[in-house]
Amino acid sequence: MTTMKAARKRAQAKVEYNAFMAACPSRQLLDRISDKWVVLILCALGGDNSSRQPATHADAPKAMRYSEISRLLAGVSQKMLTQTLRSLERDGLLTRTATPTVPVTVSYELTDLGLSLHHMTRGLRNWAQTHMDEVLTSRENYDSRTT
Repeated sequence: MTTMKAARKRAQAKVEYNAFMAACPSRQLLDRISDKWVVLILCALGGDNSSRQPATHADAPKAMRYSEISRLLAGVSQKMLTQTLRSLERDGLLTRTATPTVPVTVSYELTDLGLSLHHMTRGLRNWAQTHMDEVLTSRENYDSRTT
């Protein structure tokens, strides 16, 4: 059996990625990036910190401290935020930088890969905020028909 070089293996695997197949590793990635906390963290680090306004060109990606992210994401537990940040770092979507101060300052910043995903999640977040009234109306209509 011939040994393939790493680049050729990656190229072959890329051709074989098909999220509709049960064994495809991209399913794990889709599962991760479809999580609400992932979307909100990517939006926060991408500079989309306003609650109702669409992102503008002035909104630039920035490094944020753990406590800033925690305050911005209402309702996220410390455990969930820590786990999500670690998984995003593991996937190469953000970097964690610890500065040796007293106490240690830890900040998170999107990588180029994370920034490319951020552009998509920003659109998803904006869509959800823009169309929430329509969704709520549809839910009320549906519920009134089915009860």
